[in-house]
Amino acid sequence: MYNSDIPSRAELPTSGQLIRSTVIAIIAATAILVTVVLPAEYAIDPTGIGRAIGLTEMGEIKSQLAEEAERDRLLDEQKTAPASAPADRQSSIAGRILAELFVSPAHAQPAGRADEVKVTLKPGEGAEIKLVMTKGAKANFSWAVDGGVVNFDLHADGDAGESKSYKKGRAVPGAEGVLEAAFTGAHGWFWRNRGKADVTVTLKTNGDYAEVKRVM
Repeated sequence: MYNSDIPSRAELPTSGQLIRSTVIAIIAATAILVTVVLPAEYAIDPTGIGRAIGLTEMGEIKSQLAEEAERDRLLDEQKTAPASAPADRQSSIAGRILAELFVSPAHAQPAGRADEVKVTLKPGEGAEIKLVMTKGAKANFSWAVDGGVVNFDLHADGDAGESKSYKKGRAVPGAEGVLEAAFTGAHGWFWRNRGKADVTVTLKTNGDYAEVKRVM
């Protein structure tokens, strides 16, 4: 009724052969995990083979991107947080009064200035440079990285509590363009060095702003 051949007992693998095959499979899987998966996905390279064939660098890039994505998520959560409690609102009002005292006089200064600022960042270090601008003011800018690339966020904080992200980028060697203030406040760049060596960011600006200052 059936045409298939039933293997004899002699043709079946022995217990020793099954155990040996299982051990070989475990060793092969472990070797692939250590030399390929861990370096490529998590930048963990205990043997050094991953870095030799370029997989560890891939894992480092993935880790950096994951860290930046988490930072962006936290920033988005802060922007969408519920309204502040009364005490927080009082602190915010006090902050605005101080801003009016110290920033508003700067806004009254003549426009049309030009500046050049250099910032050196160690691996993992960040820095923030802001231009004090009135709503609708424009400033030309260009910045370049010497020694590598950086992640950046071009954003603004308003005197009345506004916030805005103009543009973001990862592993960028530089950028240029025109910054137009969406509202009165501090507008500028946050850079972070995710490389393994020091880098220097040179920012050149000219236009309608009252002050250039380093925030952090």
